[in-house]
Amino acid sequence: MSKNFKPKAWLLPQPVLIIGTYNADGTPNAMNAAWGGQWDMDEIMISMGKHATTENLNRCGDFTVAFATTESLVASDYVGIASAKSTPDKMERAGWQSSKAENVDAPVFDVFPMTMECRIKEKLNESSTGYYIIAEIVNIVCKDEFLAADGKPDVERMKLITFDPVHNGYIELGSRVGDAFSAGKALK
Repeated sequence: MSKNFKPKAWLLPQPVLIIGTYNADGTPNAMNAAWGGQWDMDEIMISMGKHATTENLNRCGDFTVAFATTESLVASDYVGIASAKSTPDKMERAGWQSSKAENVDAPVFDVFPMTMECRIKEKLNESSTGYYIIAEIVNIVCKDEFLAADGKPDVERMKLITFDPVHNGYIELGSRVGDAFSAGKALK
C-alpha cells in the first residue's frame, strides 16, 4: 500500500548550506540555505530569496558556502531564522569568528570543517523576490583535522547534517555504506 502527496520541496537529502557574505559596512553575514546543489563539475546552484545576503551578493558576487554540522546546528539554524536587517548583532549571537577567504571577498567561519569559496557566474530568473545563482567554485578549504589518510576531506568525520523538509528537522549523515562506481559491479 502507498500514499500519494501533492508536489512538495522534498528532494532528499537537502544540504544545510551556510552562505557567507559581507554586509555593506564590511561586517560578516551568514544565512542558512537548503535549496542548492552541484550544477556542474566546478559550479554550484543556490536558490536565493529576498534576504540581506541577496543584497550583499548584488554588491559583490563573491561568497562562501560552508556545510552545517551537528556541532554547528543551533547557530546554523539561527542564522536562517534571524535577519541581518533586523538583528544587527546576528553574527555575535551566533558566536562565529571569521577570517577573509584567500581567493574571494567573503568570510570563512571558524566552526565549519569545509568551506567553498565561490563567485557568481550567472543569475537566473531575477525578480523582486530573488533569483537563482550559478557560481563557480574558486577554491575549497578543509581544516587539517578533517582530512583522511589520502589527504582528501573525510566526509564521515565532519558530522554533516541534512535538512528534513518533510518534518522540518535536521538529520546527521551517517557512515559509509558502499563504494560508488564499484558496488554495482556485483550485478554484472
